Amino acid sequence: MKKRTTMLLLATAALTHGISCYGSTADSSGITMPVRNTIKIEASDSKETIIEKASHVVPTANQLSALHNEFIAFIHFGPNTFTRMEWGNGMEDPKVFDLKELDTDQWCEAIKAAGMKMVILTVKHHDGFVLWQSRYTTHGIMSSNFRNGKGDVLKDLSESCRKYGLKLGVYLSPADLFQIEHPQGLYGNLSKYTKRTIPRQVEDRPFSNKTTFQFEVDDYNEYFLNQLFEILTEYGPIHEVWFDGAHPKTKGGQTYNYPAWKELIHKLAPQAVIFGREDVRWCGNESGNTRKTEWNVIPYQDNPNTMTQFSDLTDRDLGSREQLYKGKYLHYQQAETNTSIREGWFYRDDTHQRVRSTDDVFDIYERAVGGNSTFLLNIPPNREGKFSAADTKVLNETGQRIRDTYNLNLLANAGGPQQVLDNNPNTYLLLDKDPREIVLTTPTPITINRFLIQEAVATHGERVEQHTLEAYIDGGWKEIAHGTNIGYKRILRFPQVTTNKLRVRFPQVRFTPAICNISAHYYDTRPPQVTSHRDYQGMVTIQPVQHEFNWNAHGENIASNLNAGYKIYYTTDGTEPTDKSAQYQEPFRMDAGQLKAVAILNNLTGTVHSERYGFIKKEWKLLQVSSESEKHAAVLAFDEKPETYWSTKASGKHYLAVDLSRNQTITGIAYTPQKENAEGMISKGVVQVSNDGKTWKEAGRFTFGNLINDPTKRYYYLPASVKARYLRIDVSEIAAGKNEASIAELDIF
Repeated sequence: MKKRTTMLLLATAALTHGISCYGSTADSSGITMPVRNTIKIEASDSKETIIEKASHVVPTANQLSALHNEFIAFIHFGPNTFTRMEWGNGMEDPKVFDLKELDTDQWCEAIKAAGMKMVILTVKHHDGFVLWQSRYTTHGIMSSNFRNGKGDVLKDLSESCRKYGLKLGVYLSPADLFQIEHPQGLYGNLSKYTKRTIPRQVEDRPFSNKTTFQFEVDDYNEYFLNQLFEILTEYGPIHEVWFDGAHPKTKGGQTYNYPAWKELIHKLAPQAVIFGREDVRWCGNESGNTRKTEWNVIPYQDNPNTMTQFSDLTDRDLGSREQLYKGKYLHYQQAETNTSIREGWFYRDDTHQRVRSTDDVFDIYERAVGGNSTFLLNIPPNREGKFSAADTKVLNETGQRIRDTYNLNLLANAGGPQQVLDNNPNTYLLLDKDPREIVLTTPTPITINRFLIQEAVATHGERVEQHTLEAYIDGGWKEIAHGTNIGYKRILRFPQVTTNKLRVRFPQVRFTPAICNISAHYYDTRPPQVTSHRDYQGMVTIQPVQHEFNWNAHGENIASNLNAGYKIYYTTDGTEPTDKSAQYQEPFRMDAGQLKAVAILNNLTGTVHSERYGFIKKEWKLLQVSSESEKHAAVLAFDEKPETYWSTKASGKHYLAVDLSRNQTITGIAYTPQKENAEGMISKGVVQVSNDGKTWKEAGRFTFGNLINDPTKRYYYLPASVKARYLRIDVSEIAAGKNEASIAELDIF
């Protein structure tokens, strides 16, 4: 094998925004054709040629810089923070943004503590409300009472980012409900495309940046470009521009002149990547789910550098050989794994809106960053302009775990190829001969349960399709973990082993692999995160959350291997469990109430699991449904099995009424939408109660937003508790599918 100690001089420094860059053709480099960000597939190309081309697709300099960010923050903040809605309607009075104080230093301090390197602010969500002092609208912070209309969240955040050494990005929603709904709104107003100068000058508000653009655009595109100009020239360097593909409503056949947007961004923010377009793509979900194999070299039918529309890529397989063969262009486009630390994107409250555990966030971090993608975690500020204490606690704990685990490289003094041990991304080891393997030895045995490996994607792209980690134990090699692709970074997780010799093998590759970094680490064993389930008879089971790992192919179990000896304690009255609480031994019966449970190991207390359970469903009876033909299926909403669900197909009103068998004091409901498809998700409805099953009285009205993207359990608490035997749900709005309403689970408490 040949050992390289310097990067190709041509690498990706010039690979910005899809510009071609040619690499060396010398055999010793492992390069046989030009390396580019996008490579066209010719009709005459064989399968072998297509794979060779895929092995020469590399990130641009901006993409590589974004990959180095690894863990970044999202901030959703606006009128929805105060109305407690996920999506606004665009017609909110700006004064509902009733912000009294703002502490962006506190945001950045917590973000920095978590180990994040950039923060992206939703400067305009779908409602059209802007968080900066724009010249081109009054629908924003300038019309609120915050700082007498002079406040500017983006300005405060920009200053805090500079103070804490964080990069800044912006989310500017192409959708704009205010511009759609307002009588003089610009969105879809059927204005003609004419030549216009960007920015449009506004009296008494001159720009210090004198750059101008000439574009053929309509009114809304001009408005959007003017706002982009403000953001990109007056708030410091912007490193990512985030375009959401969601559109709660459209009007007038409005289209977007993305080539103009792109030109302006490239000119004013040359260091920025564009999310939702050719630079960075959505991972395909908002739950923190990751693909076991996340290729960043993916096929396109058209040249992504000239495309104007980009569809969401949600399939589990995007970049396998079989997918590449179907393409006409091969393009480097990295994934961003985005999710929220809370249930929903905007802050609602600290009582009912649950927060992800540290275990959960750290697990997503390892799966996302260690799975060839970037982890984008949303932390929504509260109505006091700060991160809530629960969120900050999780961020601090997550950052501490990352540092404790990955700041200490147990291979720092190992023997082996120095190109992979020198912690220098500019050096790499070229594996151009069989056996394709790397052997590392340590002076004394080390105990590890994490293994990190990186390819030299900047110069050689993605080439490894399978890799295996082995440890020398009891006089022989033993496989302890394996994975598929590597790309920018792969983290293997496995039960701890003690050894002084490791071997990495590469049984399947696309082309000559170039490995630039290897390290080994130990994650301090902690009590497992626990979860609970209650069946329709009221029997509760508590057990550790089982996460999927690549090494499960060995039949191992992370809870028994890494957390042996833990004990679970629980309470049913809402108090915090301790080692003095009841110890869980076997399933037990529980009526309505608040269950809290925790695992304890070696005097360490894990994350508390909390679940509110409603009335036991065993004695419930179906009283009414909107379609007699669906009556038999309604019981599926009572079976405590989320994979089954009740649905009704009717042309008229949808409703479901339940006989609770006896009078109960009712304080609220919980609705779990079915996840098999988006059809029938109930977004609005009326809760009615009755004592005789005939005469009904309204008890409350609920609204559940963003169900399609966030199909999680939703709670609705009645304005006042009521005593009744019968409860009825009248559906008034369905998120998707007009003639079908569905419920996976209905809980009443």
